[in-house]
Amino acid sequence: MDQATKWLDLSGKVVIVTGGSMGLGEKMVENLHANGAKVVYADLAPNAAFSQIDGITYIKCDVTKKAEVEQLTATVVEKFGHIDGLVNNAGVSRPRLLVDVFKQKPEYELSEDDFDFMVNVNQKAVYLVSQAVARQMVEQESGVIINMTSEAGVQGSRGQSCYSATKAAVNAFTFAWAKELGPYNIRIVSVEPGINVPTPMNSEANFRALAYTRGTDPSHVHKDYKGIIPLGRPGKLEEIADLISYLISDRSSYITGSVINITGGKSHH
Repeated sequence: MDQATKWLDLSGKVVIVTGGSMGLGEKMVENLHANGAKVVYADLAPNAAFSQIDGITYIKCDVTKKAEVEQLTATVVEKFGHIDGLVNNAGVSRPRLLVDVFKQKPEYELSEDDFDFMVNVNQKAVYLVSQAVARQMVEQESGVIINMTSEAGVQGSRGQSCYSATKAAVNAFTFAWAKELGPYNIRIVSVEPGINVPTPMNSEANFRALAYTRGTDPSHVHKDYKGIIPLGRPGKLEEIADLISYLISDRSSYITGSVINITGGKSHH
C-alpha cells in the first residue's frame, strides 16, 4: 500500500546541490531532504540553518576549480558509497549590454572580466562537476543530473546576452550528455525557470543594471506579471524545488535530454 500513499520517496538517494546555501538552491536542499534524500550542498559558505539537520551535509567547494570539484565527489563517495543525483544550480548573472548604446554607463557594457566570470560559473563549472560525478554514475550505472538553465537561454534576454549564451550552452550539454550517458542508465535534464523568480541573483544591484540595459526605470523591471505571464504571478521557489525532487525520483525515469520550462506559461518552445 506504500505506493498508493507516499508518492515521492527519495530515501536512500544521495543528492549533491551546487550553490545550495541560499535562494533556489536552499529550497531544493530543504525539499529533497523533506522527501527523504541525503543531501550534500556545495557552496562557498554554509547555511547556518542547515548545520543542525541530520541528513544535510555541507562541503565547501568552488565549483570553478577542478581539484575542489574532484575532492567534493571523492568525499561524497567515501561517505555514502554512491551519488544518485546532481543539481547544477550554482549560477551568476551580470546584466551587460554588448554595446553601451545609451553612452552613460560604460561599466554596463560586456567586458572580458564579465564574460569570463559568467562562463566560468555557469558553463565551465557545470562541465567540471558533471564530469566528476558522471564518472561515479557510470560505475553505478545509475544517476540523474539536473542542469538549471533559463528561458533566457532559449529566446535571449535583452541586457543578458552572455548569461543567455551560457544557459544555451548548458542546454546543449544536456542534449549531448543524455545521448552519451543514456546507455549507462543516467538521465540528464535541464530545468528552466522564468527569470522573474525572486532569488539572490536577482539582487537590487542586478535589477539596476538590468533596468539600465533595457532603458527603463528599475521599478519597472519584472513587475507586470499579469501582462507577461499567463498564470498572472511570479513562480515560487517551492514550485521549482518540487519539480527538482520529482526529476531526481524514479517517478521521472523516462525523462532525459529534455528542457522542462517552469515559467507559468511565459515562454514555450
